[in-house]
Amino acid sequence: MADQDEAWLRQDIIDTALAMSRESLSPGTSGNVSARWKDGMLITPTGMAYNDLIPEDIVFIEKNGEPVEGARKPSSEWQFHLSAYGAREEAQAIVHTHSRYATALACCRRRIPAFHYMVAVAGGKDIPLADYATFGTAELADNVTETLKDRRACLMANHGVIACGANLAAALDLAREVETLAAQYLAALQVGEPHILDDAEMSRVLERFKTYGQQR
Repeated sequence: MADQDEAWLRQDIIDTALAMSRESLSPGTSGNVSARWKDGMLITPTGMAYNDLIPEDIVFIEKNGEPVEGARKPSSEWQFHLSAYGAREEAQAIVHTHSRYATALACCRRRIPAFHYMVAVAGGKDIPLADYATFGTAELADNVTETLKDRRACLMANHGVIACGANLAAALDLAREVETLAAQYLAALQVGEPHILDDAEMSRVLERFKTYGQQR
């Protein structure tokens, strides 16, 4: 049964990566996808087209950062995935995208403020911006960890987006929502400076989000 579960999860990671590519959230081989597994994680390999992936290409990395001997080389961003799981204990899956509008904001070093109440979908009063560091470095992993300690998603300066979820579908849905909000915020900025909801209102929104939708 465990082998079947692992095979299903490996395929689910591929399917999620393909959806990201199909929806232009991560053009080409950009972006990456991971999921918790046992005491580590499964993650997409580096530099391989998503269309070419098979379940055996997905890389298992131990919680100490060691990949299984003989496996593919993991995504260059494996460090911030592993760190993000440490920051968000409830997260079971992570997607990293280079979506157009959110990345544009990240390249301008702009967070997404509470211009719309749905910003609360990331778990706080804004969608914050992680400080820049070179891709694939421990410094970037530290920056992401610090930013995600009280959020489920964030922008990454001059880079892209990272979103966490209870499963791969939830993480991908959150990345989609961040991209939609980024597009709306950029559109609003073309008209003028948007009105930002105050902290008191966002606190009310966050409280209502606790019982919003179909609760388990």
